[in-house]
Amino acid sequence: MIKIGILGDIGSGKSFVAKQFGFPVFNADNEVRKIYRKDKKCYLKLKKTIPKYILSFPINKKEIAKSILSNQKNLKKIINNVHPIVRSKMDKFIKKNKKNKIIILDVPLLLENKIINKNNILIFVEAKKKEIIKKLKKRKNYNLKIIKILRKLQLPLSYKKKKSDFVIKNNFKIQPVQKSVKLLKMKILYK
Repeated sequence: MIKIGILGDIGSGKSFVAKQFGFPVFNADNEVRKIYRKDKKCYLKLKKTIPKYILSFPINKKEIAKSILSNQKNLKKIINNVHPIVRSKMDKFIKKNKKNKIIILDVPLLLENKIINKNNILIFVEAKKKEIIKKLKKRKNYNLKIIKILRKLQLPLSYKKKKSDFVIKNNFKIQPVQKSVKLLKMKILYK
């Protein structure tokens, strides 16, 4: 099984690129959303850790954002509660899909959390800052302050790009991205 890790800036189109491969994708952001909606145990832990902000179940992302904006140390508390659950879900995903030729890991802190090893393939999604900002502003929960705080958790983009085996340029037009992914998939499968 080939594990492909997708790297790039927040809003660069990593999830879109990941889907284009046509193989099973583990999307960490989606898992976090599910945890906030369905995981009562996580809710109780967060309620205990940051009681001033976590008010009801399912967990409201606005409450999470408010807690981070009021005190950046709360982000560490959230990470300590949520990341182990995400990691466990990822491990189950990998086991469940072990018969697949390829699986895609769309995990924002892939390198930072040392999830990937030397045998895995890294693909960096490159997009223009201006285009990323335009796209981010369309998101329902867009908050520039939160995005800046989250970016501080990440390794520099130049480092991620250098560590990657391949780079896909995302101009936010469907056809060119699909074409790039198709070519890349052929390279990976038939090398």
